[in-house]
Amino acid sequence: MISLRTYAARSLLALGALAAATSAAAQSRAPDRAVVGIAAVYTPGYQGGDDYRLMPFPVIDVTYGRFFASGRKGFGYNVVDGPKVKVGAGATFVPGYRRRDAPTGIGRLDGGAGLRVAADMRFGGVLATVGATKVVSGDVDGALVDASLAYPIRVSDRLSVTPSASATWADSQYNRAYFGISAAQSAASKLPVYRPGGGVKDVSMSLSANYRLNDKVSLGATASLSRLTGDARKSPIVVEATQPSAVLSVAYRF
Repeated sequence: MISLRTYAARSLLALGALAAATSAAAQSRAPDRAVVGIAAVYTPGYQGGDDYRLMPFPVIDVTYGRFFASGRKGFGYNVVDGPKVKVGAGATFVPGYRRRDAPTGIGRLDGGAGLRVAADMRFGGVLATVGATKVVSGDVDGALVDASLAYPIRVSDRLSVTPSASATWADSQYNRAYFGISAAQSAASKLPVYRPGGGVKDVSMSLSANYRLNDKVSLGATASLSRLTGDARKSPIVVEATQPSAVLSVAYRF
């Protein structure tokens, strides 16, 4: 049986673009909202792996006053909640990977909780997000900084599309935990010892579409392409530096 944690570890990256598009489509409506649903996610078992999975995953985008819960932002509170700028702080899940997904001898990397601070800014029709996450539990370690740009386009009263681009910087602690190979892992896997440094870990681009069947039900689709860069890309556990992912979803707005 695959646990919820395993689902999250494989699916958060692919769901991020879908959650951003869902949130963008809802921002023009009432500030308090609850959007829930189910998604089918096609994504790699881990960043750099060549084994892909198709699995279900929940869609959540809830805002109540300044409190929020979503697949993109985690759970937290907006300390600044203006029409053009929102600054939130909270907790999110930082994924690892399963033993069976990693190369033989590398072992399992348990995901953990991260404390996250992020700012969402609107410039005309462009939505920009900058966030920083410090890992505080699990086998993953270190810190991540991410930035993204999205441009929602209203095609009709029911259909909107959102192209977006993003990048993630990781410190050396994170890269060594996720992409590094210790002496013990090298002996077990026959892969060379690898001790990566920090730097830009990946860049991604995606295209999302959201179609409202009615005032309550909407359909979503996202196609993404992500590429590892820097020391992360050079890791011996990386089989595919460029990886696609896709999400199909149905959601209900309360």
